[in-house]
Amino acid sequence: MKYICLGYYDEKAWETISPGEQNKLMDECFDYDDELRKNGHFAGGEALQSARNATTLRWVNGKVTVTDGPYAETKEQLGGILVLEAEDLNEAIRLMSRHPGVRNGPFEIRPVEDLGAMIAESERRRAAAKNRG
Repeated sequence: MKYICLGYYDEKAWETISPGEQNKLMDECFDYDDELRKNGHFAGGEALQSARNATTLRWVNGKVTVTDGPYAETKEQLGGILVLEAEDLNEAIRLMSRHPGVRNGPFEIRPVEDLGAMIAESERRRAAAKNRG
């Protein structure tokens, strides 16, 4: 089963850490990611640029509005996404509990939703509507 692991961190706190300490933590994170890959648990992942570079879209009064910055006004911002292969939530928790990034901020773990049946039903509805119209 796939799990999306959302890693959060406090950018201001990160900026107070020396470059040497930042590099050490990042090297430990990448080492652990390599271990996850080697054991077939790492299915993908990406780091995100600073939340300062975010753009947020919202539906307001019947139209899309675009604003600079992150959606959430919180101290901790989303810093990266890791896609994890695990037997169940307990294994996902066990694996991510060992990730060095947890020392820098929380990880949120969510099971991936299988949308296959929903997509197939939507395709049937759209095809039927197209054939009627």
